[in-house]
Amino acid sequence: MLLKRYTGNLLLLILLFLLLAFFFLGDVFIPKAIDFSDYPMLHSVFVVFLGLFLESIPFLFLGAIASSFIQLFISEEIIQRMIPKRPLTAIFAAIAAALIIPVCECAIIPVVRRLIQKGVPVHAGVVLLVTAPILNVIVFGSTYYAFQNNPAILYGRIILCVLTAIIAGLFIHIFSTKDVVKEDKIELVQGHEHEIQPSRWTSFIDHTSQEFFMVGRYFIIGALFASVFQVFMDRSVMADIGQAPIKGTALMMGIAFVLSLCSSADAFVAASFSHSFLPGSILGFLVFGPMLDLKNVLIMMSCFKRSFVVTYVLLIFAVVFSLCLIAGGLISKGGF
Repeated sequence: MLLKRYTGNLLLLILLFLLLAFFFLGDVFIPKAIDFSDYPMLHSVFVVFLGLFLESIPFLFLGAIASSFIQLFISEEIIQRMIPKRPLTAIFAAIAAALIIPVCECAIIPVVRRLIQKGVPVHAGVVLLVTAPILNVIVFGSTYYAFQNNPAILYGRIILCVLTAIIAGLFIHIFSTKDVVKEDKIELVQGHEHEIQPSRWTSFIDHTSQEFFMVGRYFIIGALFASVFQVFMDRSVMADIGQAPIKGTALMMGIAFVLSLCSSADAFVAASFSHSFLPGSILGFLVFGPMLDLKNVLIMMSCFKRSFVVTYVLLIFAVVFSLCLIAGGLISKGGF
């Protein structure tokens, strides 16, 4: 395990060095090393991808650092004491708790599982699942930076996240059972296991490097997909779908589910679609993606019972889809 830890730290340092070299010297060496003159479409993909990557990388680092700090220095018992037993009070307390838990949508799943096992109400756990990946400073900053000229997207993302949490929390409280957690003794979530380390700060560096590489690889895949999609997608087809509220919202939610981006950087990918899709569809991408994507559904299946996961997936999709259609109509009429 020591070899694994030091290898991760070494890779992190090498990546930092390469990023700095790429940032300051990339415009000099890359055009000479790669001749794009015969492949203009590939050149366009490279330019779009590079823009997304350079804009988002600081937020990926900040998200990894914040996640590591919460994981290692704030205990679950503190969070548990903050959440009361009364249903409505617990929902709003869980929303408030989400503000101090800036972890990715993968990391929050095992945390919520352990909190439920320790007595936190299931509906409060669902509220944390919904809100924690969105309601934090890192996501606020990245969304504001990506949509500086369209603040309605930032406000809409926050408002729709809170409304989804309240509706989902109340629904789960009324209709769901308390027995939702799989009683597996072995944690099945790869990438979020943390062994006892001799030093907390050594663990902090180790966790940060693992977190960064984990979310970074998903983001790179997502940014590449978005770049290819933008360059090669038939603009007339995209315009037809993007300007239809129902089809556009459903498509963007589907893209968010497949891309499985980290919420601290997904705003930059969403911004790359903003010229082709309506604001309601963009909100569908930004709100639905952190709550539900391909990778965190698989992680949920390892932590919770299948019936609960199916209920959660259908509920979140229906609520987010409906709210995004309403929000899109309000924005088009000058609301928000």
